[in-house]
Parts: sequence; C-alpha cells; structure tokens
Amino acid sequence: MNFHDVNRLCGASLALLLAACATTTFTASWKAPDAMPLQFRAGDKVVGLVMADSISLRLAGEASLARELDRRGLKGIPAYSIVANGVVKDEAKARAAIEASGAVGIVVLRPLGTEQKITSMAPTYYGGAYYGRPVYGGFWGGGYYDYGWGGAWDPAIRTDTYVSVETLVYDLRQNKLVWAGQTKTINPKDVDGFVAELADAVAKELRALGLIAGE
Repeated sequence: MNFHDVNRLCGASLALLLAACATTTFTASWKAPDAMPLQFRAGDKVVGLVMADSISLRLAGEASLARELDRRGLKGIPAYSIVANGVVKDEAKARAAIEASGAVGIVVLRPLGTEQKITSMAPTYYGGAYYGRPVYGGFWGGGYYDYGWGGAWDPAIRTDTYVSVETLVYDLRQNKLVWAGQTKTINPKDVDGFVAELADAVAKELRALGLIAGE
C-alpha cells in the first residue's frame, strides 16, 4: 500500500462504531486486518498532516498536531515544515519529503465539515386549563391575565456546533495504513484543545484495538 492509498481511503465508508471521549464520539472506525501493533518509540519522528485547502487551517492544525505528538513522547513534525504548500497535493513530492525526513509514521487529519443543532432547553409544562373556573370571565379581571403571565413559556435556545474529522494513522515501517476513523466533536473551543481531545479519543480507540499498548 502506498501513500496514494491514504488519500483514497479518506473518502471510504467505514464500519460504524460508537465510542466516547469527553465531547468527541466516533462515527466510524477501521483497522487493517493484517496490521501489526504500532512500534512508535520515544523520540521517533511522526509527521502531522492536515488535508485542508485553507492554508491557515492547515498550518494551525499541523502545528497543534505536532505539539500533541511531542507531548506523547514522539518527535512531531508539522508537514508544512517539510512539504511546501505548493506541492503538498503532489503525491510523489510529498512522499519524497516525508520519507527524507526520517519519519516512521504519519497522522493525517482531514476536516469533513461542521453542522449546527438548535435545541430548546426549556422544560415542557402544562398546568391544566384555567378556563372553566368560576372566576374566569372576560380578558380583564377574571384572574387569567396574571395566571397566563405566570406560566408563560420562555424558550431557552442552545446552538451546538459539531465538527467532523477523519483521522488516519500510517505506519511507514509497515508501509501501511493501520487505522482510520471518523469523529464528531461538540463545541470545540480552540484548535489546541480540539486536537488534544481528539488525540485522547484516538489513543483510547487504538488501545482498544490492540494497536498500541495499554497504559
């Protein structure tokens, strides 16, 4: 399997799986049937690549991903530092640059999109009809005016933003895409926090699949 397969598998339909980590949930997870456990060791170089047309999104995402790899004991390399933006979509040039860096793995993030969900937070309440009571008469003076305002519905509306991302883990020693998954994260506050939470969710999934050792 070559680097082109990573791009092609980005759009593949994957088996559905539900797993959760904080506000991130998996909607799909796939493991290569013949994949061996990842043997990334402390200090190993791993490239963080974000597949996005937006240069600013790519730079911010790759920098954050590299920092997260560093935090986990690896040597994170943002792809922009070794693959120029003008040639990042050229498979042959990207592959040559990544292999020349001495990296043993690639972690790919591909944003899939965002969606918003509007939710009414107010509880449903109905106190029973007031109309048949003896004091009820006209609109004024019968008691309904105060009663109506006392039970007026005040809809508390919440808007949640869901960010969908596809993550792929490529092991250059095995020359194979070993795992791919799709996630949804609710209301990410910033790039660093989002990538950190996503990394935690992916690590948990990889441990569950036996691709990395448990903590």
